[in-house]
This record gives sequence, C-alpha cells and structure tokens, in this order.
Amino acid sequence: MKQYGLIGYPLGHSFSKKYFEEKFIKENITNASFQLFPIANANQFVQVLTDNKNLLGLAVTIPHKQAVMQYLQHISKEALEIGAVNCISINNNIATGFNTDVVGFEQSFKPLLKEHHTHALVLGTGGASKAVQYVLKKLQIPFTLVSRIKNENIISYEDVDKNCIEQHSVIINTTPLGMTPNEQGLPNIPYSLLTAKHLLYDLIYKPAKTQFLQKGEEQGCTIKNGFEMLILQAEKNWEIWNQ
Repeated sequence: MKQYGLIGYPLGHSFSKKYFEEKFIKENITNASFQLFPIANANQFVQVLTDNKNLLGLAVTIPHKQAVMQYLQHISKEALEIGAVNCISINNNIATGFNTDVVGFEQSFKPLLKEHHTHALVLGTGGASKAVQYVLKKLQIPFTLVSRIKNENIISYEDVDKNCIEQHSVIINTTPLGMTPNEQGLPNIPYSLLTAKHLLYDLIYKPAKTQFLQKGEEQGCTIKNGFEMLILQAEKNWEIWNQ
C-alpha cells in the first residue's frame, strides 16, 4: 500500500485527507492511503519516516513549513529561494522538499489582476507569506510586508493608514486570523477605507468567507479565498509524489 500524509499541528482543519481520500475513490486508486501526522515539533518528522516505511509523500502545513527543511536531504531550487517547503517526496529514504504553494497561488491569483492592481500589502511573514512574496516578485508587483512586530523591511498594522490603503490595491492575508474554529478573528486594518478597486485574497479556505473577505466585500472589493489554491497545490503535490 502506497502511503501519503500530512504533517503539521494542529490538524483539525485539514483539507488534504478528505481531498485525497475522495480522489482515490473517484479515480479508482485502490493501492493508496492518506494519513494525518499531527506533530507538535518539526523534529518528529524523522520519527514519522522511521515508523512509516511505505511513505512516498507528505504535505506540510503550519507551523512546520520552514523548520522541517533542516531534516531534508534535498530541497528544490525554488523552495530554497522561498525558504519554505509544503511538499515532501520520499524515495529510497531520501526526502526532497518542494514548494507547491507557489503554483497554487500564482494560478489562482493571476486571473484576478487588473491594470490598477500595481502594489500589494502582504499580511503576515510566515511560510505561506514567503511563497506569496516569491510569486509577486515573479509577476513584478511591488509589495509591502505587514506584521505585528515592526522591522527593518516590515511595517506594523498601526502603519496601515489611509495613505497606505490608497497606495496598495491588492491585500493578501497569509495569516491564520479568521480560520475555523476562530472565525471572528481578522487582521487589524482600516476596512472602511477599502474601495471597489481593491482586490482582497485570503489564503484561508475555511470558512469560505472570512471576516477579512466579508469586510472587503461590503466595501465592493473583489474577493477570493484559498480554496482553488489548495486544489491546484494538492494536484501538484500528487504529480511530484508520483514522478
């Protein structure tokens, strides 16, 4: 039996298991299983490999996309440049890291872009944010990073004022704020200043419409959640695992 799985913590919100089990049924794949490995620490990844000899591929989610890299034998050039991994293929005990968030984000984001979408605000600086930054650079869209803690190249939420909102017509949430079960959470930005020219993209897919997206919709913004990104990314994972 070919084994695949997901590592992260916690995994109560997992999309992957349901998606792949339904895929196996739909495509009549009878020799594969998908398992959740809720590991609190990235160093437990080694034990997961030791205990599961038939493991051919793993998806990686919060909070291990960066920390797991030190336990891999190989990392793709793209994932190295991004500094985060969300897909691991295992072949003859050799674990190789890839980043397929890039594929999922780019393919689901690009069709939404209009001429006036020239500058982006990226909320959050974690592993998912790094994939978003990589795509924005590729698309030549200048961006500003926003975090709770101000840094040399990062502004704080307090800095997101009228001028900042006017200058950035694309706002991307890469944080877990608003994700099930904490659906009332939302990034602290001045939503009343948003206009119909703004595009709000949330990497969260559950709930389908986060508070972040709801508030944008109320202002007439174009909105999109992370569901399509997840599907595209999952299919790319499958392709990599079965190369």
